[in-house]
Amino acid sequence: MSTRTLTILGSTGSIGTNTLDVVRQNPERFRVFALAAGRNIELLTRQIEEFRPSVVVIQDQHDLSRLASSLTDSGIIPKSELPQLLSGPEALIQIATANECDTVMSSIVGVAGLPATYEAICHRKRVGLANKEVLVSAGKLVMEAVARHGAEMIPVDSEHNGAHQCLRAGLRAEATKLILTASGGPFRLTPIEALEHVTPAQALNHPTWKMGNRITIDSATLMNKGFEVIEACWLFDFAPTDVEVVVHPQSTVHAMVEYNDGSVVAQVSATDMRMPIQYALTWPERAQAPVKKINWAESRSWEFHAPDFAKFPLLGLAYEAQTAGGAATCVLNAADEIAVEAFLAEKISFNAIARTVAETLQRMPVTQPSTISEIIEIDLVAREMARNVIAKHKVSFAASTQ
Repeated sequence: MSTRTLTILGSTGSIGTNTLDVVRQNPERFRVFALAAGRNIELLTRQIEEFRPSVVVIQDQHDLSRLASSLTDSGIIPKSELPQLLSGPEALIQIATANECDTVMSSIVGVAGLPATYEAICHRKRVGLANKEVLVSAGKLVMEAVARHGAEMIPVDSEHNGAHQCLRAGLRAEATKLILTASGGPFRLTPIEALEHVTPAQALNHPTWKMGNRITIDSATLMNKGFEVIEACWLFDFAPTDVEVVVHPQSTVHAMVEYNDGSVVAQVSATDMRMPIQYALTWPERAQAPVKKINWAESRSWEFHAPDFAKFPLLGLAYEAQTAGGAATCVLNAADEIAVEAFLAEKISFNAIARTVAETLQRMPVTQPSTISEIIEIDLVAREMARNVIAKHKVSFAASTQ
């Protein structure tokens, strides 16, 4: 059993901390080479003290001295053993492509994680993918790079990880449909006419998962499931018409694959992200995981319902953007992020998130980006366009929040 050496992009986030717990549980299997984080210096300091990475990257150069002081003041690590401290996007690429690293956990939120993840693929690293924007914004370029360089990219999101497991049951050519499950979010049973008046606090109250603010709002609008449809198309080579979303409030069945003989294979597990993280790190081997097992002696019921596209129009917009191709999905993601920020700041209503995204898609020209830098530029332009849309409709978009 060889030891995998990890670079974790986004170590202080939910995926990053769970990845480090998997490392903690399996010290003989994994070693941390590098950590990258944002501005949570206190947590990052504790991670460095425990896992002793060789290199640490933080987002803002101005925080370097604060991190260095935090490490020095703790006295736990001798000055001679302190890691190399770096900052900025070039440093992210450096730790993602370093010879000392064979596996990269990509969990930085947003397109900020795209360049480093892309370069890791080009350097034939195994990538545990937990960053939606990598494939939503640049799916064609990324998957072409995976094929060209023979890299391994294993999805970490529970639904795609489940699909990856289900597809091991047969040949890809025998699979006819992929079914992704959605919890339905906090407004699954809320009447459509009431959605215009929901508050950020209500939208952040997810019934199943504890996540960051943006992904929690995206789950409430079902935009997150739309992003997962786009990712699934690229990861597993499905047409949008062959990826189906079903609402499954119990969040126990994560994905299903229908085969040409009518068989349906489902992946079922407890809602614990350490399982798909460990799967991505140990694949094709399965190893004992620190995850609660399902007690099949307990009575339980599972529900499955069709999503309401009229109530959650962003899901339909995701299907349309993937079908349109080109930069449409990049624009979709950028506009959604700006709209979610505006909703959380109580500048627009819940329903105005979808209206903002739809109008931004209509205004942006159809392009076919051929480089990662072009994707980054389109992302920036789309964000500004979304801000302009919100400013144009400021009164009407915010009226219901007054």
